Amino acid sequence: MTSTPWPVLKHYDQDHLAKIALPIGGIGTGTISLGGRGDLRDWEIVNRPAKGFIPRGQLNGGPFFAIHTRRNDSQTDTRMLEGPLEFSEYEGASGSKSSNHGLPRFRNCSFAAAYPFGQVNLSDPDSPVEVRMEAFNPLIPCDADRSGLPVAMLRYVVTNRTSTPIAASVCGTIPNFIGQDGTSGASKENQNRYRSSEGARGLFLMSRGVDKKAPQWGTLALATISDGDVSYRTGWKKIGWGSSMLDFWDDFSADGTLTDRVPEDVDAPAASLAVSADLEPGEARAFTFVIAWHFPNRVTWTPQAKTEECCEGDNCCDDPDLIGNFYTTRFDDSWDVIEQVCPELDHLECETERFVRSFCDSDLPATVKEAALFNLSTLRSQTCFQTPDGLFFGWEGCGDDTGCCLGSCTHVWNYEQSLAFLFGDLSKGMRRVEFGHAMREDGMMSFRVSLPIARAQDIPHAAADGQMGCIMKVYRDWQLSGDHKMLEELIPSIRKALEFCWIPGGWDADQDGVMEGCQHNTMDVEYYGPNPQMGIWYLGALRAAEEMMRYVGEEDFANRCRALFDSGRQWLDENLFNGEYYEHEIRPPLRSEDVAECLRVGMGAADITSPDYQLGPGCLVDQLVGQYMAHVCGLGYLVDPEHVQTTLKSIMKHNLIEGLHGHFNTMRSYAIGDESALLMASYPGQRPENPFPYFTEVMTGFEYTAAIGMLYEGQIDPGLQCIQNIRDRYDGRKRSPFDEAECGHHYARAMAAWAAGLALTGFHYSAVDVSMSFSDTTGTWFWSTGYAWGTSQITETDVSLTVLHGNLMLRRLMIGRATMTGDPLLVLNQGESTRTTFTSP
Repeated sequence: MTSTPWPVLKHYDQDHLAKIALPIGGIGTGTISLGGRGDLRDWEIVNRPAKGFIPRGQLNGGPFFAIHTRRNDSQTDTRMLEGPLEFSEYEGASGSKSSNHGLPRFRNCSFAAAYPFGQVNLSDPDSPVEVRMEAFNPLIPCDADRSGLPVAMLRYVVTNRTSTPIAASVCGTIPNFIGQDGTSGASKENQNRYRSSEGARGLFLMSRGVDKKAPQWGTLALATISDGDVSYRTGWKKIGWGSSMLDFWDDFSADGTLTDRVPEDVDAPAASLAVSADLEPGEARAFTFVIAWHFPNRVTWTPQAKTEECCEGDNCCDDPDLIGNFYTTRFDDSWDVIEQVCPELDHLECETERFVRSFCDSDLPATVKEAALFNLSTLRSQTCFQTPDGLFFGWEGCGDDTGCCLGSCTHVWNYEQSLAFLFGDLSKGMRRVEFGHAMREDGMMSFRVSLPIARAQDIPHAAADGQMGCIMKVYRDWQLSGDHKMLEELIPSIRKALEFCWIPGGWDADQDGVMEGCQHNTMDVEYYGPNPQMGIWYLGALRAAEEMMRYVGEEDFANRCRALFDSGRQWLDENLFNGEYYEHEIRPPLRSEDVAECLRVGMGAADITSPDYQLGPGCLVDQLVGQYMAHVCGLGYLVDPEHVQTTLKSIMKHNLIEGLHGHFNTMRSYAIGDESALLMASYPGQRPENPFPYFTEVMTGFEYTAAIGMLYEGQIDPGLQCIQNIRDRYDGRKRSPFDEAECGHHYARAMAAWAAGLALTGFHYSAVDVSMSFSDTTGTWFWSTGYAWGTSQITETDVSLTVLHGNLMLRRLMIGRATMTGDPLLVLNQGESTRTTFTSP
C-alpha cells in the first residue's frame, strides 16, 4: 500500500455516477469494471465483451462486498459497500432489477479517478465508519508484461469516525460462474477451494464439468493480502426463495465472521471471503482483496467451418480457430496469478502511481490530461488482445457481447498514438504483422488481418488510407525505437506497399503523386477521384518512405518518392484547396474493369460510373489527418502551411455545432441535445444527393484529430474547446468517462487523444539521430518514447530532464529554436536527471 493518497484528476459527485464503468484489468486480459457507486459490473474476462454481464450463479444478485461493524456498546451495522441506486433502477416487473437491490447501502457516494486509479467514497449517518474504496490494475508505460496482469486490486480503507473502538469485517462474495461468458455457456460441476500461500489467503474457483477446450473454461480466485482474521465460505446454503441470502446475511451480521457451508449440488456455487480487524477511534485500516482470472481459450475473429475429416471419431483434432491468450502462457492458473502478483503488488502500485502522478502533475490543460489518460483504458478492454506469441491485435471497438469490426483495421488504428508512445514493442509488433504477415507479394496489405496469423491475408482487400498510414507508422516506430534491424527487415515490404499504389487501375496509376483511383477508406466506402483525406495520407507516406529509403541507401527510390511528393503537394494545393478548405474532386471510372480487383470492398457505390457515398465539396472534419500524423512523426508540412491554418479555422466555422436540438442525423447519435461537437462533414455549398454514410454523425476520434491539428498550428483555444466538448459528453451522468464509442465501445480511434500532449509540448524524440525536442513553453511536462518516460522542467533559461523509467540516449536537445549538443553521447538511466542552460536565438 502506498503511503501517499492516489492522484486524482477528476471528481464526480453523486449526480454523475450512473454511467461510470472504469475497466480494471491488464492489456489483453479482459476487465471487470468499477461502477460509479462501487459495484463491480461488466465482467468481461471470458474472452469476449460482456456489457451488462453481472454473473449470478448461486447468487440472486451477483458479486458484492459488504462490511460489518460492532462497537463496544454492542451496536452493530451491516451493509453493502456501495452507494445508492439510481432512480432509473427502481422499476421493473418485479420491482427493481438492479443487482443486490435489497441490501442496505451507504447513502452518500462520490467517485474520483486518475486512470487506472478509481476511488469510491462512501459514508452514511447511520454507519460508524467512512469507507474509501480504491481499485486499480498496474499500468506502467514501457512495461507491457507488468501492465498485462489478469487481476483487479480492491482496497477498502475503513475509517472509524467514532470516539470508541470498533470491530470491523469486510467480506467479498463472487459466484463461480466458470462456463458462462455473459452470452453463452453454462456452469457445470464448479467447485471452490480454500487456499493459503505466503502473503495471500483466499478461494480458488475451478470447474470439473466445463469442457477444458471451451472459451468459457478457466479459473478464478478471490484472495486477501491483509492481516487480520480470515473466514470463508466455499458455498452457500442451497435453499429456496431468498433464503440462501438470508442465511449468509444472518451469519455475517452476527459477528462479522463466516461459517462455512458444506458444498452442495450447485453448478455455480458462491464463494465468500471475510477479513476482520479492530479499529481504534479515528484509525483508518485497509482491507485489500485481489480478484484474479485465467481463461486461456480465446478463439479467432475469423472462424472457419470445421471439416468432417477433422472431427471424425473420438480423436477430434485441435480447434483450428483457437488462438489463445498471451497472458495465460505466463501463469498456470488463477491461483498462480495470486502467488506471483501479490508479493509484487506494492511495487506495481508504486510504479503505476509514479506514472499517473507525473502525468497529472504536468502543466497540460486538465481536459487534455483527462482525454489522454482516460482513453488508455481502451488498451485494457476487450477491444485489444495478445496471442501467445506476444503479438498485439485489436478490434475497432466492442459491441455489447462481441468484438466490433475485426482485424486490427489499418484505417482505424492509424489515428491512435497511445500504443507507440507508451508501449513501443507492442506497436512494432503491429507493424511486423502489417508489412510481414498481412502483405502479399504485390504489395497489397490486407487492411483487416485474419487469425490465426497463417490466415492473415484471407481478406483480400486494401484500404488506401490504411496502407499509407502504416507506412507513416513504421517510420514513427523506427524513429522512436532506433530499431534498425526492424527497418532492414521491413524495407522491401515498405517499398512494395508504395509501388502497389502505381499498379494499373490502382490508387495513383499515372504516378503523379495524386490519388485518383478507387480508394476504400475509413468511411467504409470507396472514394473516386482526388481528395484531401487519402491524398495527404499519400503525401505523408511518400515523405516517410523517402526518409527511410535514404537511410538504407536506396537513393533512387528515395528521389522518386520525393519527386512524387513535390508533384502531388503542388497539385493538391492548386486544385483541391477552395480558399477555405480542401475538397474532393469526384472522378468516376468509365467502367468497373478500370479498377484493380482488390480495391473495392463492396460497401460503397453499386454503380461506380456514377457513384454515390462520396465526400464531394464537403468540409471534412479530418481532411488533414495525414498532416496530423506528419506532425507527430516530425515530417514537417505536407501541404501549404497557410492552407492548413485556414482549413482548421474553416472546420471550426462550418462543422462546430453548439447544441444539437435542431440537427438532423441520418445515422448513429454519439452527441445529442444540448451537447456541442464537430460534425463529420458540413456542406457550405451544394451537397451531393447521397454523401458518404457518416456525414451527419459525430465521432470523438475524428474530433481529436481536428482539435490536435489546431493545437499544432497554435490555434490553442479552439483546439481545447473541441476536446472539452468531447469530455463534457462523457461526464459520468450521460456516458462513461472511460468508454468513448464509435462503432462499438472503447473505440481505438479515440486514443488519438494522446497526441494532444505532443502538440502542446512540441515533444519529438528520434532514437535514430538521438535527439529530443520540446517547444519553449515554460512548465513541467511529461514525456514518453515508448521505451522510456519521465518529466522535463523548462524555464526561460534552462531545462531539467528526468528519466523515471527505462533509459534515454541523447546527443541533441532542442528547446524551441535553441539547440544543445552533447558529445560524447549522454545516457540517462532510470532515476537520473540532467540540467542544461540555453539561450533562445
